[in-house]
Amino acid sequence: MMVIAASKGGMMRETFEMAKAYADARKEHGESELLDELVSAKPERDHTKYHSFDELKESSLRRLQEAVELLTAKATPEEVEDYRRFVLTLTERVAKRHREDGADVSPAEQQTIEDVRAALGSG
Repeated sequence: MMVIAASKGGMMRETFEMAKAYADARKEHGESELLDELVSAKPERDHTKYHSFDELKESSLRRLQEAVELLTAKATPEEVEDYRRFVLTLTERVAKRHREDGADVSPAEQQTIEDVRAALGSG
């Protein structure tokens, strides 16, 4: 949702791309038990009322960091890497779904992707 909210325009297309990315990941069933569980559940909408994009972003990045910390403690290193790769692929696909200002990925979306990468600990 951070990528969708990062730039104006394309919200519907980007939302549909997010759903499509989950559907595509479901088709690869069996590659990773963790990802199978993750994508078998419909993404839940966070009903928190954020007052700004920065508040949404800060909360979301914190939750990503917490997820990686939990996975690092309880999952295999391969599963942690699978999770990181899934989240980054999802954010990149969503960002590329709608061209903005003549670019495949707007500067605001690219910054959001880099922030997600940092929160995931993916250099």
